[in-house]
Amino acid sequence: MLDLLLCNGAVRTFDTTGWAEAVGISNGLISYVGTDRDAPPARRRLDLRGRLLSPGIIDSHNHLLLGFDPDAVSLEGAHTLADVRNRIAEHAAARPDLDWVCAENAVYSVVEGRRPNAGDLRGLTDRPIFITTYDQHSVWLNDAAIRVLGIERGASIPWGRPELDDGRPTGWVTDFYTSAMTTAGLKGLQRDIPMYSPDRRYRRITSSLEMAAASGITTVVEPQVPLAELDLMYRARAEGKMHSRVITALFHPVGADAAFRRDLREAVDSAPADDMLRLGPVKLYADDVIEPHTAAMLADYANRPGHRGASSLPSNEFKAMLGELDRLGFQTHTHATGDRGVRMALDAIEQAQRSNRTTDRRHGIVHVECLDDADLPRFAQLGVVPAMQPRHCSPDLVAGTWMENVGEERWDRAWRFKSLAESGARLAFSSDWQVGEMDPLVGLYSALTRAGLDGGSRWTPDERLDLDTALCAYTQGGAWAWHAENDLGVIRVGAKADLVVWSANLYALEAEELLGERADLTIVGGAVVHDAHREYGEEPPVPASAAHAGHGVPTGSHTGCAH
Repeated sequence: MLDLLLCNGAVRTFDTTGWAEAVGISNGLISYVGTDRDAPPARRRLDLRGRLLSPGIIDSHNHLLLGFDPDAVSLEGAHTLADVRNRIAEHAAARPDLDWVCAENAVYSVVEGRRPNAGDLRGLTDRPIFITTYDQHSVWLNDAAIRVLGIERGASIPWGRPELDDGRPTGWVTDFYTSAMTTAGLKGLQRDIPMYSPDRRYRRITSSLEMAAASGITTVVEPQVPLAELDLMYRARAEGKMHSRVITALFHPVGADAAFRRDLREAVDSAPADDMLRLGPVKLYADDVIEPHTAAMLADYANRPGHRGASSLPSNEFKAMLGELDRLGFQTHTHATGDRGVRMALDAIEQAQRSNRTTDRRHGIVHVECLDDADLPRFAQLGVVPAMQPRHCSPDLVAGTWMENVGEERWDRAWRFKSLAESGARLAFSSDWQVGEMDPLVGLYSALTRAGLDGGSRWTPDERLDLDTALCAYTQGGAWAWHAENDLGVIRVGAKADLVVWSANLYALEAEELLGERADLTIVGGAVVHDAHREYGEEPPVPASAAHAGHGVPTGSHTGCAH
């Protein structure tokens, strides 16, 4: 007898059966897929009433560690300096208990024609102000923060590179996230900035995990965890906060040596075997991001002649590093946004496969924002996963800085979802929370329309996808990317019962209507972890109020990665 039968639905299996009406679950596994009429008896039945049942969403790049901090002010949607100042002033007045006034998600274009600086924050508070940009690549400080950190006296900080003007710090700090996630950088942040205390970081993880389950996400890939913060992931697992499965990619700082790579190997090999928390991939950087002209491009930036950005390492050093990781058995997850950065990553993977004679590592390249024609077929040829974020291509995020930096003649290289899918590459979609909204329905809408959330300003329409291809990239494609295609991302007998019931049959809707839907029921390993309408009848671990948490949380301006 089945433990649970989900019946009278539109079931997209992404298996050879294609579609079904009913799915049965026993002992955490799928034990029946077929028609309502032929379904075996079950202890419990749930009528789907024609709603879509799909494999659970696999979010292949989701920064759980960067979830919102309730003690920081969000600058989402603050597009002018006046907006930023008002929000920070209100937060400072409301929270006199805080030693530092922290804010998140500032956009680069908040001050036209230049970088923001400390002078833009004068008169708001006597306390130090610390602001991260939406992509986590830069920090904005006020005069008090500059003094407290000792930067005005020329002191260096381990978590970034202060910009100088005639030898004086401007209040702008670059290279933040890649530096912040090193051992020294993280230690310095935890010493200097209260927002990075272990307890506040842990709160971000747990709130992000609640949001994931409420969004229909049954597997989350946290793409960048320093070894020093692994205990936070183990704590979440031990305290029962992991409602979705978590795959943890360990951060490899630029310039780390062979001894560090051996430490990574030991950490993975000594990790307890667990069906809900898995270690394994390694996060690398091939370049930075396009907005501040720091991604590596094959040709000059359109609005900065003579400048093409820079790779994280010289090509030969990057090849040697990735090759050693490949030889040690690691799957890599490499950030690359510029077309030269993407090419360098592909070259390194190709050389590693040839030198080490390895196959089926399924190395991933994350973002792939700008892709040259010559490199398009190499993803399928090399078995490399393009781990991409549909929301990032939305014109309400890329209009202005990204489009102007790249130049219109290269817009046809941007986020080439359809071209990659047609080439045979295995797309794996994700949110890049919290750079983008976590809700996969936002990603599906973006993949189908390449429009802003208001439905306007459609862009590069030749790269739009149909719903089935996009949903496949969030399920079957994600499972393949992480060597889990036999267990996850598919509805077939014997697979793990990781499923999501959507609030409607998404296939019967226009693309614009997707934004009005939600995940009604999320099931992980046969257990209901989110139940929006309490139709299952038992108290799920994730409250129904979390269901909308990832929806309608617009990012101010994109892209890259939440770093």
